[in-house]
Amino acid sequence: MLSEPRSGRLAAWGNALFAGLVSPDDAVLAIVGEDAVHRVTGLPGESAPVGLTLALGRLRALGVSGLRVALPAPGHPLGLSGPPEFNARALEAEEAVVCSGAALGLVPEVYEAGPDGDVHVEVVWHCLPVREAPPADVPSLGEAERELAEALRDATEVLTRLDVAGSGPVAEAAIDAYRARASASRGREVLAPGYPPRAVRVLELAQRVGALVSLAGGVGHGGAVSASEMSARAGALRPVERTARRALVAAYNSVVEERGVG
Repeated sequence: MLSEPRSGRLAAWGNALFAGLVSPDDAVLAIVGEDAVHRVTGLPGESAPVGLTLALGRLRALGVSGLRVALPAPGHPLGLSGPPEFNARALEAEEAVVCSGAALGLVPEVYEAGPDGDVHVEVVWHCLPVREAPPADVPSLGEAERELAEALRDATEVLTRLDVAGSGPVAEAAIDAYRARASASRGREVLAPGYPPRAVRVLELAQRVGALVSLAGGVGHGGAVSASEMSARAGALRPVERTARRALVAAYNSVVEERGVG
């Protein structure tokens, strides 16, 4: 979770564009990132897929004034408001963008081609109707920050109890990779212009917590040597992961909430 979800990049830089803080070219460059190309299909008024620059301009013309992120998981429709068809697509993708000012949402579909080390990634955003209603389970920035502080302590305690650092070379390699990625992320621009400093702080902390959860859940059994202990580990990490996702959504959506858009 240290890497940004594509919905986060689209929402953050789309919001900066709508606020007049960045140019269309800069916004699209940041949204695409290391992908080859992004297109949008199903956009009202367009019979074929279009590029991001045209799509963002069209959304603004349709009345869209802000973009919110949804990061749903099974049993947790975080950031969604329906209808069921949109929720199902978003759940399958594990992310989506919901527009404020128009009843539309965007769900990414990722296509990869090419050999290892030279993978070509294209993203198609499916524009679909959404229900205009409050998004599910999105906390305020203040709530998210308080919950994250507790979640970070919980994740650290779980890692210590499972003795992840002592569970073999695979775990050690994962820990080293996490530390390297965390170090490389320092000083980078984690949100687009216009976001409050607190949102940046919450996003960075949420990414750290999410990465720790991934580490604890994906490096082998560690100290959990029985099925019951493995189940206990999963149960202990689940609420921590949920807290990290809620905080990510709160950070990405904060600029829209702050402006009182939608």
